[in-house]
Amino acid sequence: MPVHTSQGSPDNRGKGVGLGLALASAVAFGGSGVAAKPLIEAGLDPLHVVWLRVAGAALVMLPLAVRHRALVRRRPALLVGFGLLAVAGVQACYFAAISRIPVGVALLVEYLAPALVLGWVRFVQRRPVTRAAALGVVLAVGGLACVVQVWSGLSFDVVGLLLALGAACCQVGYFVLSDQGSDAGEEAPDPLGVIAYGLLVGTVVLTVVARPWTMDWSLLGGSADMNGTSVAASLLLGWIVLIATVVAYVTGVLSVRRLSPQVAGVVACLEAVIATVLAWVLLGEHLSAPQIVGGAVVLVGAFIAQSSAPSKPSDGPVASGGSGAERELSAHGTAV
Repeated sequence: MPVHTSQGSPDNRGKGVGLGLALASAVAFGGSGVAAKPLIEAGLDPLHVVWLRVAGAALVMLPLAVRHRALVRRRPALLVGFGLLAVAGVQACYFAAISRIPVGVALLVEYLAPALVLGWVRFVQRRPVTRAAALGVVLAVGGLACVVQVWSGLSFDVVGLLLALGAACCQVGYFVLSDQGSDAGEEAPDPLGVIAYGLLVGTVVLTVVARPWTMDWSLLGGSADMNGTSVAASLLLGWIVLIATVVAYVTGVLSVRRLSPQVAGVVACLEAVIATVLAWVLLGEHLSAPQIVGGAVVLVGAFIAQSSAPSKPSDGPVASGGSGAERELSAHGTAV
């Protein structure tokens, strides 16, 4: 009987594909802010941009929603929670934040979510956390202090920072929901179906909040300025819908199926780096040396917090919420 060597085994190839998909997801998610900000500066309200993004992606994913329509009966709470927090809440807060503060800063603040999850686990659920995870919290908070330059009395718009923190809190809410949504012995819901219905729920919620009928639709037929370069608004919107939402979510879910949620989550931390670099190159948003160092510390803290989670909650102290299929969704399903 033939024996596969470790170098070329199907398992290793699957992990390689998984890492590639995770990286593609991080790049796709990381490009959402740099495409959205020119549209916002051209006159579109941040909530209208979010609505266009979510509604467009929901339309593309509609066939998957029809295919997995049984989820509406089996997991209604999970679908509503995903739509409210992972789709509507995170993206609305993030897009509103980048209308006031740099893209890289907004995303780095959002990456406080792993640290905030630990606070929920430790003080609300009263479950112990590992020392390594606690160290990750300290590093993330300290790095954030450098990013927002607290020694200068917060050099960025306070409302923008609060909105970015709101995006992080929405991520925490979804992580907590994920932790409560997986029951032993119950069939796991298909992640693609959850994403499809989450986008539909998010569209309904955002339609009420954003009131798209008040939008100046003519702006979509014009162009937007990207650091001195004129780009068609429709092209930017197409990128946001197809690449930064549909492709980003789907590649993220497929990567988690080939990797552990922790590994996929760690790769997702590259999203903040990618977004910052893209904003630097395409939007001219330059960060100072202390901010770059602080951003690196935030990512290291997020890395430690996420990678310190045991594979099973019963194995010992926990580092973050989430288990089962919903934990797999949380590794990528809440990126912007």
